[in-house]
Order: sequence, then C-alpha cells, then structure tokens
Amino acid sequence: MQTQIETVSPIVAEIGRPLGYPPESIPTQIDEKKTAEVLGVKTSTLTNWRTTGRYALPYVKVGRLVRYRIVDLAAWIAKRRTGAEG
Repeated sequence: MQTQIETVSPIVAEIGRPLGYPPESIPTQIDEKKTAEVLGVKTSTLTNWRTTGRYALPYVKVGRLVRYRIVDLAAWIAKRRTGAEG
C-alpha cells in the first residue's frame, strides 16, 4: 500500500507543470489565482468553498492573503479521485 507522500508526489508534479514550474523548483504554496487555475474553477468559487465549508480544501491565511499548500492540494485531489485503479 502506498504512503500519502508516494500518492501525492506525482500529483504535485502535475500541479506544477501547467503553472510553469520545473519539478525541482515547485513552490510550497500557491495563491488563489493559481489554485483556481489548477482546479479549473474561478477564484470566487474557492472563496465560496472556504466561507461555506462546502469542500474541506485546506488553506493558509496570512492577513488578507490566502495561500494553498501544494501538498494539501495534491492530497485533496487524490482523495477526490474516483474510478478504477490501475
């Protein structure tokens, strides 16, 4: 059985690639705009999810700034995956 790190590592690379980050320099956190781009939603959708608690997507709040940790985003995506394995 795979550990969480083994499960999310390929997803982290998938997140970084379309944002233009090489695998060796993917940042630890990204802003709302980039997170929305990764998920294919609007930033207002992320705001809605945070305020209503609709989806338990972890985020970091620093003052008024909202950041999403790449590993949390990858784990959230991995948990939401459905379909056949393999």
